[in-house]
Amino acid sequence: MAKCWETRGCDEEMQATCPHNLPGHQCPTKCAFAQCGRPSHKLTTDPDLIFDPCPDRSAAMKEECTICEFFLVNGPKVGDSLKEG
Repeated sequence: MAKCWETRGCDEEMQATCPHNLPGHQCPTKCAFAQCGRPSHKLTTDPDLIFDPCPDRSAAMKEECTICEFFLVNGPKVGDSLKEG
């Protein structure tokens, strides 16, 4: 099962025409379909989390995840893919 930060909020038909559905492009926070309604979602204002260099923000499909406490604490860390290989 995909983790919340690995999925976009829109269906396949919408993704086919979306300009953000490109490798390396995140869904912007202004997109209505990028809003997270999961109970684990919690925006953070904690500077220690926001400026932590360890979370791999490039793994998030949605820009909103990059300021979500759940993602910053539980998401992949920079260098994790090197450890798996």
